[in-house]
Amino acid sequence: MSQSLTKSATADAPPPGTSPGARGLQGHPWLTLLTVAVGVMMVALDGTIVAIANPVIQADLDAAPSEIQWVTSGYLLALAVFLITAGKIGDRFGHKNTFLVGAVGFAVTSAAIGFAGNIQTVIAFRVLQGLFGALLQPAALGLLRGAFPAEKLNMAIGIWGGVIGASTAAGPIVGGLLVEHVNWESVFFINIPVGLIALALGLWILRDVRAENAAKSFDVPGIVLLSVAMFALVFGIIKAPEWGWGDVSTLVFLGGAVVLMTAFAFWQRVAREPLIPLGLFRSLPLSAGTLLMVLMAFSFFGAIFFVTFYLQNVHGMTPVQAGVHLLPMTGMMIIGSPVAGIAIGKLGPRIPIVAGMLITTTAMFGMSTLDAGSGNGVMALWFVLMGLGISPVMVGATEVIVGNAPLELSGVAGGLQQSAMQVGGSLGTAVLGALMAARVTDTLPGKWAEAGLPPVDPAQAEGLNQAAQLGIAPPAPAGTPQQAVDAMAGAVHDSFVSGMSLAFAVASVVAFAAALLGLLTRRGTTDAGPAVHI
Repeated sequence: MSQSLTKSATADAPPPGTSPGARGLQGHPWLTLLTVAVGVMMVALDGTIVAIANPVIQADLDAAPSEIQWVTSGYLLALAVFLITAGKIGDRFGHKNTFLVGAVGFAVTSAAIGFAGNIQTVIAFRVLQGLFGALLQPAALGLLRGAFPAEKLNMAIGIWGGVIGASTAAGPIVGGLLVEHVNWESVFFINIPVGLIALALGLWILRDVRAENAAKSFDVPGIVLLSVAMFALVFGIIKAPEWGWGDVSTLVFLGGAVVLMTAFAFWQRVAREPLIPLGLFRSLPLSAGTLLMVLMAFSFFGAIFFVTFYLQNVHGMTPVQAGVHLLPMTGMMIIGSPVAGIAIGKLGPRIPIVAGMLITTTAMFGMSTLDAGSGNGVMALWFVLMGLGISPVMVGATEVIVGNAPLELSGVAGGLQQSAMQVGGSLGTAVLGALMAARVTDTLPGKWAEAGLPPVDPAQAEGLNQAAQLGIAPPAPAGTPQQAVDAMAGAVHDSFVSGMSLAFAVASVVAFAAALLGLLTRRGTTDAGPAVHI
């Protein structure tokens, strides 16, 4: 992998024609970090804040369950499909310009969603919002890579990760408050002032970052092949629980993804300026970091998906209360990410990553022991360990991937890191969801009988089973004795917890495999010094 980078300007050498005041601020590393953090905060916030609004959106717009699912799935699908291409756009046209377009587009599409009058329009603009969000994230990493020297890059990525953790943590709480006290549209309107702040800071603070030896043209066939392959892969994963993993439609999408990925790899070998030079993966640490990110996201996002249902449907919490109960985990991510950045700067990424994944493995195993009556103290313990363990992994894996790529491919590397997280999270949610559904289906009849409840009518059995997979106890007919109502709720909750325990147990095994993979990582070896600033 080439390590030759052109450095025709330094962070202290501003473009000609700028005022002394501008020279002191434009391109300033820590102000650059502040600016990109504000922009990426919108994307992170939207990952959780909209989930709280979905039930109200469904009721207000009279949306079908399958339609409301695409309010989230359409956004995530657009992110996953476009991230690597978005990184290439930043490498080609400059990360500053890409970041500003992403920030403005994200704010504008957020406004359009708030003014939408039907669910189809909401879904369409959520897809566009995902595309603009994809522009923001790799550009942010590219700007950080160009602004910070190698010895401070870890700390910068750690603080950046802390901002993402804080935004993710704030989503359920802020979303719950806005939905309860304003309306669901305000969940999207909140992005408008944030986007304007990101735009103003970006125009004032950011100095464009691009390498002189970056590709001058686009690998259009490569973009098409990769985009369609990513769409087929993520769409197939999203729909597999509904269709069935052995269904023809699922196999067509997943098999098509494999064929298209193979064709993409072949094309990259012969393309004049490939989208992702395959030589990038000759770096063992970069390849290990990418796979590590997939496994981490599989275990973390796949398993944590069930926690909100556990808190709200089993423990009867409101969305805001559930968000507050998750603060021990997200709070540790906020604190742990900058601390992890400092530790990685001193020790290198290997030890913090392996230690973090072992702590995460312990937390996942601990979560598998929870039951319907587990107290807040026990839950908080495992949540704290989860946040503490995942922080060095997110920061370290990001540094390993971006730091081991040449500067002219920093945007592509940033897109690769984010794509690995999206694919891993989607795969984990689908696979662990399927395992959980199977366990609930096997367990529920026995729990129902043990509670002394009469057999369920076959016509209602499927509805009861689907509700139990979310931890939702069925409404009892009028006049049902309270003892019977409690017995039904107990059977459903015990079945749900049994499925959740299996999901966390499998996630702990995947997390342990990720810890072993962490042994192959090492600090970035390419020069992280400043690039050309235009």
